Order: sequence, then structure tokens, then C-alpha cells
Amino acid sequence: MKIFFIGDIMGAPGRRAIAQLLHKVVDQHQIDLVVANGENAAGGIGITPALAEQLLGQGIDILTSGNHLWKHKEIIPFLESSDRLLRPANYPPETPGQGLALVETPAGEPAAIFNLEGRVFMSPLECPFRCADRQLATIPPEVKVILVDFHAEATSEKQALGWYLDGRVSAVIGTHTHVQTADERILPGGTGYLTDAGFTGPCDSVIGMNKDVIIKRFLTQRPQQFKVATQNIQLQGVVLDIDAKGHCLALNRIQLPLS
Repeated sequence: MKIFFIGDIMGAPGRRAIAQLLHKVVDQHQIDLVVANGENAAGGIGITPALAEQLLGQGIDILTSGNHLWKHKEIIPFLESSDRLLRPANYPPETPGQGLALVETPAGEPAAIFNLEGRVFMSPLECPFRCADRQLATIPPEVKVILVDFHAEATSEKQALGWYLDGRVSAVIGTHTHVQTADERILPGGTGYLTDAGFTGPCDSVIGMNKDVIIKRFLTQRPQQFKVATQNIQLQGVVLDIDAKGHCLALNRIQLPLS
């Protein structure tokens, strides 16, 4: 199975990249399943139901998210009714939405995707490691392809989860930092790992935001109104090749510019 995992979609520039470039990656790499982190699709922070529907209608099969998911309150009823937008599974049980999705490719191949959020430098949520154990216990044994989006700040926490889940999931892919890392590897148990898939949006920026605004904030130490940047738009992510036993055979990072 070929899975394309797309790094955090950033505002209108990121949505443009999806609209114009996604089909090229799908065709070139013969992708069976597309998963994307969409938590920043609306103005750089959060996502709305209309934008979720738009992205899902453009070829994305499952949207994952993270700590910015809650920016727009209208997403709550969408989370309650949709099984295609995930929130991190380690939020409290009463939280709207679900953290795991079971899907099938057009060829009928089953797969599972679940979303976790880190705790280092972030909110004191439930332990993502123990939550991952519980998620795995709910997945039917015939589902061998399992992808984890770990939305976390600290590289150490991401690496630790990769090792913790090695041999039990097909891939652990990190999101949140918006900086694509060059540490893709297949761990000894057959789990593909990448600390961060990067982001889909304007790369002449500071993690997607207008660089002049961010520089001013650092220089003055005063709050500034963030603005999504517009230049050098790229589609970033990773293509995963996974065999029938759920083992990752290859990871290929993608950085595709919007011309």
C-alpha cells in the first residue's frame, strides 16, 4: 500500500498547494491513501467545517489535527458527525470527535490511522504512549497497516514514541513544528519513522507566518498580529510504501513547489 502523508496545511497558500499539486503526487507515486494534518487550514490556526469538506473533496481521505483544532467553535459539531477528521486520541474521553479511523483503499485494503498529541512543551494531556497501547487494542487483527500522526513539539518525545511503537505500527510520522526533518528511517521492527513531515504552505516565512511580523515580535518582545505568508509555496510530506504485513518498506520525503 502506498500512503501519502501531508504535513500541516497552512492557510490559503496550503490549500492552493493541495488543490493544484496533490493529484500530481497521487498519480506519480500511485498513491492508495492520502492522510493530511489540517489543523492550520483556516487562516493558519484551526479548521472550519467548510474547509474540512473542501480538503476531503480534493482527494484527502483522512484529516488529522492537533492543539490548534479548537480555534473555531463551529468545528465541534463537525467532529461529532464526521469520521474523517480526527482529533488527538489522548484528549479526555468527553472531548468531541474520535482519535482513530478505520478505512479501506479503493482496492479494499484496510488501514488504521490514529492521532496523538505530545505533552512536552504542550498541554498536560493523557500519556500518548499508554493511549497508543489502548488504540492498538481496538484495531481488528486483520488490519495490518497502521499509521500514527504524532503532533508534538519535542524531538525526543517523537523519537521515543517511534521506538515504543516499533514493530506494532507501520509508521510514526511527526507533525506540529512545520520544519521537515531529514531523519527518515525504518526502525528494526519494520516501523517507518520521520520526526516531522514539514508543512504545506509558504516556505519564505517563519513556520508559515509572515517573517517580518515574527522578527518584529522577537526584537520588541511585544505581541504582533500574525499573518500567513504568501511566498514560495510547497507541498511537503512523505510517501510510505507498506507491505501486506504492515511493515514499512520505504519512506520518500516530498517537497514539491507550486510554480
